[in-house]
Amino acid sequence: MKKDVLINIKGIYRADEDQDVVEIFTTGEYYKKDGDYYICYEESEATGFEGSHTTLRVEREGRVTMQRAGSTQSHLVVEQGVRHHCQYDIGYGDMMIGVCGSGVKSTLDDTGGKLWIKYSLDINSILASENEMYVSVKESAN
Repeated sequence: MKKDVLINIKGIYRADEDQDVVEIFTTGEYYKKDGDYYICYEESEATGFEGSHTTLRVEREGRVTMQRAGSTQSHLVVEQGVRHHCQYDIGYGDMMIGVCGSGVKSTLDDTGGKLWIKYSLDINSILASENEMYVSVKESAN
């Protein structure tokens, strides 16, 4: 069931008193494998990860894994109420960060839907940022 889809992603990043909002519209692939939904797309200059391919895996148990490969490589796991140690490429090299999920909601089904995740990133247990991501997936009209 691989489908070409339209993807809208809105990310909100808060650090100290600063807030940054990035919204992109892109195309990608969407499919279901072993009960989990996968959203795949190419990053752009707008996100700061140009030259990278991102895959979001949305598991039935409410866990989301973000795998980025290419010019930057990262592996983040967001699970409500759980802190994971994850690899994150900041452009100058890899580092281990803490990812603490505070919310995961999905209405994804075989035709698309919406995903919302909320998580914080910490370095050496010191809060670096609070993050929210809204993802909408719709079948493209090919």
